[in-house]
Amino acid sequence: MEGRFPLIGEKFPELEVITTHGKIKLPDHYAGKWFILFSHPADFTPVCTTEFVAFQKRYDEFKKLNTELIGLSIDQVFSHIKWVQWIKENLNIEIKFPVIADDTGQVSGKLGLIHPGKGTNTVRAVFIVDPKGFIRAILYYPQELGRNMDEILRMIRGFQVSEKYGVAIPANWPNNELVGDEVIVPPAMTEKDAEERTKKYDCFDWWFCHKKV
Repeated sequence: MEGRFPLIGEKFPELEVITTHGKIKLPDHYAGKWFILFSHPADFTPVCTTEFVAFQKRYDEFKKLNTELIGLSIDQVFSHIKWVQWIKENLNIEIKFPVIADDTGQVSGKLGLIHPGKGTNTVRAVFIVDPKGFIRAILYYPQELGRNMDEILRMIRGFQVSEKYGVAIPANWPNNELVGDEVIVPPAMTEKDAEERTKKYDCFDWWFCHKKV
């Protein structure tokens, strides 16, 4: 897997990482939980600082969804510790999730986080991994654009609703322009099912039915 971006649906690679909370084995450390691994270009940079604060502000919401956070950059653990201390002392925000120190670049190499045109800095990537250790989503951002943490929260909620009820999640859910907070019923597989769909659910047509959950 080294040298390329892992794919959605693949098992997250087994890694032993050094973090601000000690050594962690991934994905085993979070077995039974969702986790979000997000990389940032460098410590002590403005956009990354805003991202860490934004993630921490929502950390309790993620935990309610059985989801953990873990950051990563190629800085040394000493830099991470000092930066986290700076955030606490100057911004009054305590970063409670671990941050991976990948100063050798080995972890970033296996996850495809080093952009060839951006030197040695890690890009802004997000891996959403499910409780069985499978990669469910990957987001990839340029250095100049900070992430939207509310969208990442929405994705976790959407995955969990989709799995629980066997449905699909529409655009901008739960504020979709056509169906509001409702979800999409899977498509009919037979003519009979297609005919019955419009009687069982609210539908725009037999292939586009929706319901509340």
